[in-house]
Amino acid sequence: MKSIAKNTLLLLLLLFIPAMAMSQTDLFGKPDTVFAELAKINQSTWTVTISITNDEWVQALSLPFEMHSGKTKVVGDSAVYAGGRVEEFSFKGFRADTTIQCITMGLLANMGRTQNFMTPGDGRVVTVFVSSIDGSPVEELSIDTTTTKPNNSLQMIANAIQFTTPPDSIPQDRFNDLLIVPAFVVKYAE
Repeated sequence: MKSIAKNTLLLLLLLFIPAMAMSQTDLFGKPDTVFAELAKINQSTWTVTISITNDEWVQALSLPFEMHSGKTKVVGDSAVYAGGRVEEFSFKGFRADTTIQCITMGLLANMGRTQNFMTPGDGRVVTVFVSSIDGSPVEELSIDTTTTKPNNSLQMIANAIQFTTPPDSIPQDRFNDLLIVPAFVVKYAE
């Protein structure tokens, strides 16, 4: 009986190690969260509204998502940043991959002399329009975060202002402290 309990405990520990290693990291306070709200517009088009709750200044975001709709192939065909929290960001990259049914968005606050950043708070970042590739109906849509090549995973990079006075480059030994891996929540519009 002891060996069964011991083996069960060992198995549970082994199962939780990857979960703990991949868990959210945030050295700045409360857990940050990325929300993906899915809404059906018509038979073949959906929207995915990405909102973020954060408690620090953010300089960059990596938002890779995979999409599934059963046997119907879908594509993220456009992204609207207007009116969102990153509207003023210098670079807003959007890449849809129809082969593996994913979207990769990379957002950089500054390129050059700008002084942009995403302030602490919550709200919409981007709305992505998703439709079927061949015009067939999309009855259900599911979305999840993923890792896309070369090494894009769900993450945010905090602004250097949290570490230096005056704000300047980050010491190399503190660079990993800027990495924030937010929680991810999917909900459907009512």
